[in-house]
Amino acid sequence: MAKKYTLNVDTEAVIYLCTKDKRLAKVIAMVGPIEYDLHEDGYRFLIHEIIEQMLSIKAGAKIYSRLNDLCNGDINPITINTLSDEEIRLCGTSTNKISYIRCLTNAILCNNVSLDDFISFSDQEVINYLTKIKGIGTWTAKMFMIFVLNRENILPYEDVAFLQSYKWLYKTNDVDKKSVEKKCEKWNPYSSIAARFMYRALDMGFTKSEFHLYK
Repeated sequence: MAKKYTLNVDTEAVIYLCTKDKRLAKVIAMVGPIEYDLHEDGYRFLIHEIIEQMLSIKAGAKIYSRLNDLCNGDINPITINTLSDEEIRLCGTSTNKISYIRCLTNAILCNNVSLDDFISFSDQEVINYLTKIKGIGTWTAKMFMIFVLNRENILPYEDVAFLQSYKWLYKTNDVDKKSVEKKCEKWNPYSSIAARFMYRALDMGFTKSEFHLYK
């Protein structure tokens, strides 16, 4: 059974963030406790992220579900390697993404990449290794570190969902990398924890209304 993680007002990281950022503290109060578990299969996670690139969550989920059915519920490098490009394409995947799936699969089957080894890698080493694989960029590597490796200090300023909450929280349209890094510097060393609350605020629909710090 996957380990459950809980973030609440008694969590060290949450206490720290609330003392450093009063706006984020308000969001944390609005969201309430967060319970989550990690994606235990890094390969499946990366396949899902490759498929979902540049698509809506709904469209990406539908294509991934078709691929999962094609693999009889067991997406792994060996089952993917037995499929033809046409079989994968019929799931709704583009030609480019098929090539990305092949690159990831071949890298693992040829032992060029061992996802289990990433546990002992630094954040930058994980990014360096993953982005060597065609079709995997910094955004995907950061999602992997947050949702698979549970790294606590990843700032996903490349992520559209995160930026949507960021603009809402700080009442700004300036999402330049340096601007976001400067504004969120106070979250260090718990940027990922802050991001989880930002994602949850979006999921709960809070960003549809104007943010008020004292209301």
